[in-house]
Amino acid sequence: MPVVHYSSLVPPGEGVVGSFSARARRALRSEFGALHPRLWLAGLPVGLLPQLAFPRLRTSLYRLAGVSIGEHTLLGGRLDLIGPGRIEGRLTIGRDCWLNAPLFADLTQSITIGDRVTIGHHVVLVTASHMFGPSTRRAGPGKSAPIVIGDGVWIAAGVMILPGVTIGAGAILGAGSVVTRDVPERTLAFGTPARPVRQLSANEDVESFDLFEWVDEEPGLEPAAPAAH
Repeated sequence: MPVVHYSSLVPPGEGVVGSFSARARRALRSEFGALHPRLWLAGLPVGLLPQLAFPRLRTSLYRLAGVSIGEHTLLGGRLDLIGPGRIEGRLTIGRDCWLNAPLFADLTQSITIGDRVTIGHHVVLVTASHMFGPSTRRAGPGKSAPIVIGDGVWIAAGVMILPGVTIGAGAILGAGSVVTRDVPERTLAFGTPARPVRQLSANEDVESFDLFEWVDEEPGLEPAAPAAH
């Protein structure tokens, strides 16, 4: 009777050794998949820099880590970036921007920030969420969608932008707003959830108004005041 070896009966990668190896690989990916060596190395000197001080040096360090940052853009503090894989390639920041800190960005999907954008402190950009699940676990399967922020946008302090949102060029997001849907260009939006409260003129240089003067309890969109001549 011919001798049949056990190894010939077990497909490659199966069996006790193969099963253990597969579990070990999954465990290692789970433990170390969120590590981003280039960003971690950049974060070491960045963490030593005082808030708002040395913005050019800070910006240069993030460029070296692989983040795409346009000319004349400055970072006022440390960026808190998370997500799977090579996340540094999913963040694009245009030219002539000012980003205060702390700034949290979930880079499960891409985040694109246009030119001449100003972002206040404690802003949160989230590209990943969950679908609804059963009562035993309401956070169901994950889902994600990119965020796009147009040119000239002002995002005030404490704003949260959720997955899939596009902020139109020249828009303003009032402090503390939670943005769950797209904001049209040249629109002031405010609240939780954020809603449009006023249209803005194309020429912000001649527009003078108090942000909080236009935030009230009445829904609707106020037209822009005539530009000064």
